[in-house]
Amino acid sequence: MAISEKPILILILISLAVVFSGAESDRVAELLSLQSRSKSGVIHLDDHSLSRFLTSTTTPRPYSILIFFDATQLHEKPELNLQGLRSEFGLLASSFISNNKDSPSASKLFFCDIEFKESQSSFAQFGITSLPHIRLVGPDVKSLKDSEQMEQGDISRMADSMSDFVESRTKLSVGPIERPPMFSKKQLGFFVAAFLVWAPFVVKKVLAGQTLLHDSKIWLGSAVFVYFFSVSGTMHNIIRKMPMFLADRNDPSKLIFFYQGSGMQLGAEGFAIGFLYTIVGLLLAFVTHVLVRVKNVTVQRVIMLFALFISFLAVKKVVSLDNWKTGYGIHAFWPSSWN
Repeated sequence: MAISEKPILILILISLAVVFSGAESDRVAELLSLQSRSKSGVIHLDDHSLSRFLTSTTTPRPYSILIFFDATQLHEKPELNLQGLRSEFGLLASSFISNNKDSPSASKLFFCDIEFKESQSSFAQFGITSLPHIRLVGPDVKSLKDSEQMEQGDISRMADSMSDFVESRTKLSVGPIERPPMFSKKQLGFFVAAFLVWAPFVVKKVLAGQTLLHDSKIWLGSAVFVYFFSVSGTMHNIIRKMPMFLADRNDPSKLIFFYQGSGMQLGAEGFAIGFLYTIVGLLLAFVTHVLVRVKNVTVQRVIMLFALFISFLAVKKVVSLDNWKTGYGIHAFWPSSWN
C-alpha cells in the first residue's frame, strides 16, 4: 500500500519551520547575551558575527539591528567627532535597554558597532564610503545595501535625534535619554571638602572688600560674556555636544561651518551669530552710557552714525543668514499712513 506523499511534505515543512524558528530563537538569545556583557549595551560586530546575525539569516528576522560604523584611525579628526558620536550612540542603546527592560521590544532592536580595520568586507557590503555613518537593518532587509541610512542631521544632533529616527522607522519606543550626571559622587565630595576648607578665607576677603567681585571691570567683562554665551547658543552646543564644524561628504578636504537647514546648528555658526549680536549690544551700550557724556555735538553725531551703520550691517547679515538657513524671510513695510 503506497504512502501518500502529501502528509510527508507537510511534515517536512513543519520540521523545517521548527528548525528555522529554533535557529532564530538561538540568535536572539545570543544577541541578548552579548548585549548584557556590554557596558553600554552596544554589541561589537565583525565580518563573522555580521554574517551570523544578518546575511546568513532568513527574512523576516524577528529583530532589527542599528549599526554604528567606526574607524579608529579617524578618531583624531575633530571634524568627524566619531568618539563623541559613538558615546551618544551608547547612550541611545543604554536608554532603550533600560526603558524597555521588561517589554517584548527588548528583543526586537539591537545596537551594534563595527570597526573598519577589523571588518573591511562588511563596510564594502554596506557600501560605506564616508563617516560618520549609521544604518538600520530592518527585519525584511535582504541586501545590506538596501538598509536605511540615518541622515547626517540626525547623527550630528546626538542621541535625541537618533532616538527620533529609531522610533519613526521601527515603531518602537526608545524612551527618555538617560545621561550620566555631570559630576560623580567622589568629585562632589571633593568640591564640598574644598569649599569647607576655603570658606573662612573667602568670607574674610569678602568682608574686607578685596575680592574680584568688588571689581567693576570683572562685572563688565562677565556681563558681556553672559550675553555672548546666551545669544550664541553655547548652552545648546554643550548639551547636545554639537561639533564646531563638519567635513563635507562630497569633498572631505573641505569643512562645513554653516549647515543649511533649521534642524541643526553647528558651533561655528552659533559663535558667528553671537559675535554679530554682541557687536550690536556693545555699540548700543556705548551710545547710551558713554557717548551721551561727550560734549562735542559733532563728535556725537559722527560716532552715532558710525554705530548705526555698523549695527545695520550686523543685523542685515544675521537676517540674510537666517533666510539662507531656514528659508524664512523678513520684510519691511511702510506705515499705511505714508502711502
